[in-house]
Amino acid sequence: MDIFSKIKEKLTHEFIDIIEWLDFTDDTIAHRFERYQNEIKNGAKLIVREGQTAVFVNEGQLADVFTPGTYDLTTQNLPILSTLKGWKYGFNSPFKAEVYFVNTYLFTDEKWGTKSPITLSDDRFGLVEIRAFGTYAFKISDAGKFIVDIVGTDNNFTNFEINEHLKSLIATRFTDTVGEANLPIELYAANTSELSETCQEVMKPEFLSVGISLEKFYIENVSMPEDLKKEIFEYSRIDKLDLDKLTKFKTAKAIEAAAKNEGGTAGAGMGMGMGFVLAQQMGGMMSPQMQQAGAAVPPPMPVAVQYFYAVNGAQQGPVSFEQLQALFAGRTINRDSLVWKQGMAAWTALKDVEELKSFLGGNTPPPLPTN
Repeated sequence: MDIFSKIKEKLTHEFIDIIEWLDFTDDTIAHRFERYQNEIKNGAKLIVREGQTAVFVNEGQLADVFTPGTYDLTTQNLPILSTLKGWKYGFNSPFKAEVYFVNTYLFTDEKWGTKSPITLSDDRFGLVEIRAFGTYAFKISDAGKFIVDIVGTDNNFTNFEINEHLKSLIATRFTDTVGEANLPIELYAANTSELSETCQEVMKPEFLSVGISLEKFYIENVSMPEDLKKEIFEYSRIDKLDLDKLTKFKTAKAIEAAAKNEGGTAGAGMGMGMGFVLAQQMGGMMSPQMQQAGAAVPPPMPVAVQYFYAVNGAQQGPVSFEQLQALFAGRTINRDSLVWKQGMAAWTALKDVEELKSFLGGNTPPPLPTN
């Protein structure tokens, strides 16, 4: 370029005093307004359209931020830049600053997914693997922070440049969230709405830390291996019958496999052996239910204790406690009379039976006289 072309370009840019940006793309997030040597004239007009924010940067430092509207650039509406430049009494000559326009509308239908399977531990099925994918929507909530932390000196920052970073962040936080949730494996696919809301709340702070607002987050599908799906479906059907032990289920599957794979008497023996084990296990599962049913029947009424006693060497009875007490009071028997009840090892003197000692409370008759 010769000297005259350079002069023409400089003069052309100097006479342009309107700063604006019309976006004809659908993927640009931030665009740096190009001026000759970044010079801006005093009184230049700044036009910021709806869905945009204009950010002034002075020598790498964030300066003033403008929301939608039309502005005449003077020291009054450039307070931060005026401070950085040291303009105490305004400015008359052109000044240098970088101007970035940031799209603040909603970027929708962004895709995310787990690149590798997520390994989870389930109490019934052990270690299992799942994958997930979905969509999300975001917008720039803090244009200044976004320019400083993400865009840097990029003159045309697109959606593609940030998407890989956001997808990696989402996949990592999704993995952390489902790992901490510790849900039964089948509930992840059945509760995608609740899980989506939880993940969005977990990820919002990290998005905001770089000036991005996570507006929507959807889990469209949680997938798992087909053999695990079949096992879960069969297990759920068994669980409806109150057979909540996976070992019983797997025993039944082993019988089925033995019947298919083993032939002759060996196969029959295997089937009989496994059938015997299953019968025992089924009996063990049913017995708690039977016990619960039996527990509803009240126990039999207690039976009164019956006593036998000896009079003149002859066994008498049985009589109740009250009847035995009446016999003692009537002096038919005395403290040395032998008594017996079920559970006693031998005939014992009445005075030595613990529950009968109450008979002796001051009313003990003397021994019968002997001839």
